[in-house]
Parts: sequence; structure tokens; C-alpha cells
Amino acid sequence: MRRKLLDILCCPVCKGELTLNVVEENDVEIVEGSLRCGTCRVEYPIIDGIPNLLPPEAEDS
Repeated sequence: MRRKLLDILCCPVCKGELTLNVVEENDVEIVEGSLRCGTCRVEYPIIDGIPNLLPPEAEDS
């Protein structure tokens, strides 16, 4: 995930602002980490450079 994407992303549950937590990054993108909503406190993983923004209830189905 490129850092610029953070400017246009919001929490799919409440539309709140997301905070980035980087675990691994290269010259081009964030490879591993997470995005966390400060409002509803839902955390979305970033795996292999792809943010998984599925709401928690959608993952259970």
C-alpha cells in the first residue's frame, strides 16, 4: 500500500480517520502493517502491500 492512499481511505464501518502502523516498508510501499480507526477502534491488516478493509461482520460470513 502506498502512503498516499492513506489520504483517501476512511473506516468502512464509521467513516472515521485511519491511523497507520507500519511493520515492514520498502522504497515503494508499506508491505506489512495495519490501519486502525480511532473512532470505532476496528483494525484492518495490511498484508503483502494490500489493505484488507472488509468490515469485521463481512469477514465472518
